[in-house]
Amino acid sequence: MACLPAPTPQSPAAGLCCRAPTPPPLTAVETCRSHDVPLPVARHHEHARGPNQCCSAMTQAVAAPVAAVWSVLRRFDQPQAYKHFVKSCSVLVGDGDVGTLREVRVVSGLPASSSTERLEILDDERHVLSFRVVGGEHRLANYRSVTTLHHQDAGGGTVVVESYVVDVPPGNTTEETRVFADTIVKCNLQSLARIAEDLVKRGGDADCERAKP
Repeated sequence: MACLPAPTPQSPAAGLCCRAPTPPPLTAVETCRSHDVPLPVARHHEHARGPNQCCSAMTQAVAAPVAAVWSVLRRFDQPQAYKHFVKSCSVLVGDGDVGTLREVRVVSGLPASSSTERLEILDDERHVLSFRVVGGEHRLANYRSVTTLHHQDAGGGTVVVESYVVDVPPGNTTEETRVFADTIVKCNLQSLARIAEDLVKRGGDADCERAKP
């Protein structure tokens, strides 16, 4: 609290007048608009974006039912099942529920070696998964991702929406950061689509049903 001299009858500077500092402006909540986010789930993809952060959202159509896609996506302990940039994953704390911590080791060639991530949301009913990066050796500080699955009426497929917010690293522009992160997310979603579709082709519907909690 800032205290300024306040005049008194005895001395113009004998007292102190304390004034509360002006509070900083609230961080704006931004809905990612890089791609169209289905209105019913837009609230899941609203991110509090700071002045040195960027956010984006990507969508992916999958020719497989939601159950098949979710059976792959929800395995927080096995991101390497569809994320090709992940070399290995070790669970540090937890058993796959909210609060679980994992350490991900990434393949060579990326500006990173490891990432420590915390599972924030795992909603099996609404098919929502969210995680936050809390440590590691990388340049994507304070990264938070939310992924939602939605039934596609035409053809019985699935629409996957993944959004994120992340700090802009020193020495990079907002656009450079967004393009880099978008590329990673896009590759992951395309891989997720291929794996879920192959699962169904191999007759994996029964396995998907058994994988439901």
